[in-house]
Amino acid sequence: MKILVVGGTRYFGIPMVNALLAQGHDVTIATRGNAKVDFAGDVSYVVLDRMDSSSVKRALANQKFDVIIDKIAYGSNDVKALLENVSCDRYIQMSTCSVYPKEHANISEDEFVTSEYPLEWMDRLPDYEKTKRNAERAVLEYMEPSACTFVRYPVVLGENDYTGRLRFYLEHIRDEKPMLVDDLDCAMSFIHEKEAGEFIAYLVDHQISGAVNGCSNGAVKISEIISYAEEKLGKKAVLDENGDAAPFNGLTDSLTFNTEKAKKAGFVFFDLDSWIYKLIDYEIRRIC
Repeated sequence: MKILVVGGTRYFGIPMVNALLAQGHDVTIATRGNAKVDFAGDVSYVVLDRMDSSSVKRALANQKFDVIIDKIAYGSNDVKALLENVSCDRYIQMSTCSVYPKEHANISEDEFVTSEYPLEWMDRLPDYEKTKRNAERAVLEYMEPSACTFVRYPVVLGENDYTGRLRFYLEHIRDEKPMLVDDLDCAMSFIHEKEAGEFIAYLVDHQISGAVNGCSNGAVKISEIISYAEEKLGKKAVLDENGDAAPFNGLTDSLTFNTEKAKKAGFVFFDLDSWIYKLIDYEIRRIC
């Protein structure tokens, strides 16, 4: 199939594109032109500013793709700039589990219904949840619901994570530096960068309409991450309400997601325990 990937040159976009190539697809990547990646096969590139409708039009006007995979739709105007200038039979958007209004265990896709959300045309705003809800909703102005997939992920972790969220805990324990962790016992779902990329690629050949959650099987408590790191580093975490605020603070309940819809389509997610502690080991080797 002829596939346009908007974004895709960093983090889990790389295993996603490699999986598409392994599946035999003809891949074109739309980027700002700042990065070229050695993918496991040949790809085509177009250079554009996806937030600028005229830029998208110059690069892609009158082109038709079997599938568009949109990894960087952060607001409704992003979607408008793209879909008013290029057409496709199917559209897959990397969304987020942040669209869900309430935190709890085993969140299912129907807890945020895209079509029922009141659309606002807006640029990217600090209110990430609001802009991503609008990014989903804007697609329905251009595409039939049956032709759209909204992939909702929790936090993506992996060896190429540039955010440093996991490393924060390890460096603070290594340096015996105070940190504020507001709830040690909330359990969280995560997804590894490899399966995050490969699941989106899987959806090209295994269509799921509407929203679909994706995450590794199982959950981990922050206390479990800290305890494991303490043992590996031979130091104790300094927990202090006046310390540096830790990533993943602010949860009001355990935060996990139901992935039965994806599993019924045949995708097999990793078990979280199979990689999370190996990733901590990897990060410890990097900082020690």
